[in-house]
Amino acid sequence: MAYGFSVFWLPLTKAIGMDHSIAPPAEISFWSKIFTTEYDWDKALLGWVYTLFFVFLGGSAACFGRWLEEVGPRAAGCAAACCWSGGLLVAALGVYLHQLWLLWLGAGVIGGVGLGLGYISPVSTLIKWFPDRRGMATGLAIMGFGGGAMIGSPLADRLMRYFANVNSVGVWETFVVLAVIYFAYMMLGAFAYRIPPDGWQPASRQSLLDSKDATQHYVHVDDAWKTRQFWLLWLLLCLNVSAGIGVLGMASPLLQEIFGGRLIGTSSEFDQLNPEELKQVASIAAGFTGLLSLFNIIGRFFWASLSDYLGRKTTYALFFLAGCAAYGIIPLLGQIGNIALFVAVFCLILTMYGGGFASIPAYLSDQFGTQMVGAIHGRLLTAWSVAGVFGPVIVNYINAYQIQQGVPTSRAYDQTMYVLAGLLAIGFICNLLVHPVEQGWFRQPKKSTSDARNLCDSSETINRHPSSSPMNAWLVPFWLLVLLPLAWGVWVTINQAAVLFVGVR
Repeated sequence: MAYGFSVFWLPLTKAIGMDHSIAPPAEISFWSKIFTTEYDWDKALLGWVYTLFFVFLGGSAACFGRWLEEVGPRAAGCAAACCWSGGLLVAALGVYLHQLWLLWLGAGVIGGVGLGLGYISPVSTLIKWFPDRRGMATGLAIMGFGGGAMIGSPLADRLMRYFANVNSVGVWETFVVLAVIYFAYMMLGAFAYRIPPDGWQPASRQSLLDSKDATQHYVHVDDAWKTRQFWLLWLLLCLNVSAGIGVLGMASPLLQEIFGGRLIGTSSEFDQLNPEELKQVASIAAGFTGLLSLFNIIGRFFWASLSDYLGRKTTYALFFLAGCAAYGIIPLLGQIGNIALFVAVFCLILTMYGGGFASIPAYLSDQFGTQMVGAIHGRLLTAWSVAGVFGPVIVNYINAYQIQQGVPTSRAYDQTMYVLAGLLAIGFICNLLVHPVEQGWFRQPKKSTSDARNLCDSSETINRHPSSSPMNAWLVPFWLLVLLPLAWGVWVTINQAAVLFVGVR
């Protein structure tokens, strides 16, 4: 939902004026804007929620990753549910009282902590269940995080329209309803967590990669960050995310400003479009954004699963090489006006952005073992926090500078694309430098003596055939709880994306 939170920005800019925005006077101070109840907030101030999300996601994952490995994923999942849903309730209070600082605190800070805990707990758990297919396991977990926006955004849009009236834009009511829904789903997921006993292997295991058995030896989280491999992987993630998140943040205006009237069959530049034409173009851009979200999800599972066969190093080499080429060709596609190929290249970029996220935990487990991968992954996610600020700043400031220098709007993104391609080139070099961790860093596995870590009992561990598994009866309803909302989100996204192809001439 963090990816789709911008659905609230426009209604919140009219929370006081209702049908229009009541802008504060130019002389009002920054602090007055935060505490005012007389004027509406602008999108720049609201956008800080997005930054806070990913700063506190990375920070909380780094701080609580070791705690997760000690107490088990169930406790972390419950804490994530309380923080995320509780943060939405605090944000609802902030909107109701029209106090921006409460919105920042609730959604951005408390909710961001919930994001971090909710992000790392399924990753750590699934890697332990699929030691021979770690890429597929992490792809499944992180695909869920990327897919949330496809469900949450359209649901929030419909709830806001339902609750909107002459006295409210419907945002605080929507926050309350979403908090209840998220809490129910997340607690159900948390209490369903099980982790296998130490050293557990799936039946008839056939390792897909020729590597040491990382389930038997591991690098402690306190040692992992001291290795060269950790910081090279940190740079890999930071550079990949900086490029990808920059594209996500500017996808809608980028498409509109580069192609302008060509999206609706006219030759007018973006600045020359009338209000009705601007609405049509914006609708097409919304479909483009939804399509990118869909390919972001597809890439998380596809590339992560493929990495089990190709190896993580080879997969990341493909990311960076193909990414450099894709970013480098985008300006040319914009100049020649090939909209379909332009969209296809961006979809490819987003698959690799999602794939980079999904493959990094498996890369970590290959290097450091699975026993403390949740804690190590948590510390590595500080790279996401840095990229969440670094990527958008690069994109926005370069674009603004180009426009100030008189570059046409349709060409103002060209330099940005070349810079992003350069970031991926540096990432390619970092990936080449990654080599296996020296054996001296590895420790023998510790045996778990407490059930606090949510271990399976012996019957759940031994019975591997569907007919004999006591958990089998729950598989169908659990999968329906996942697949039905996701199918609805995909259907909504495809319908939005259809507008893009209808608009292409």
